[in-house]
Amino acid sequence: MNPSTIDSVDLNRYMGLWYEIARFPHSFEKGLVCVTATYIKNADGTVQVINRGHRESDRKKIKEARAKAWVPDPAFPGKLKVQFFWPIKGDYWIIELDQKAYQYAVVAGPSPDYLWILSRTKTIDENLYKKLVDGARQKGFDTDRLIRVDQGCE
Repeated sequence: MNPSTIDSVDLNRYMGLWYEIARFPHSFEKGLVCVTATYIKNADGTVQVINRGHRESDRKKIKEARAKAWVPDPAFPGKLKVQFFWPIKGDYWIIELDQKAYQYAVVAGPSPDYLWILSRTKTIDENLYKKLVDGARQKGFDTDRLIRVDQGCE
């Protein structure tokens, strides 16, 4: 599987806080709710990534992971590399993006095991959600595996 990525990304507009609307289940996010990702552009052009989630069992407890991301090939701006710890790097592929307002994105990797739906708001319109899920399905993802993320933390 090798889903196509978007052709154009303005990283400056992509920066900021994103809410995780839905994801495929993974051990590193197991039991987490109210998950967010914050992207901050570094002076050298790389991106600081801060992933944060609350433990479902005790929403006052927060789990955080930090990483560095970058675009290895400017010809493919939707394909980023992410490194949470050296020397392991992962793929962060933007396969769908609201090009007008940068209000939603769908992120995946080259394998069928990673998929996230992100939004600038804690919830998204159900019709938009269905559209994004359908688009991911058409790209070969088993969208029945998606779990909705509870964003009900204060």
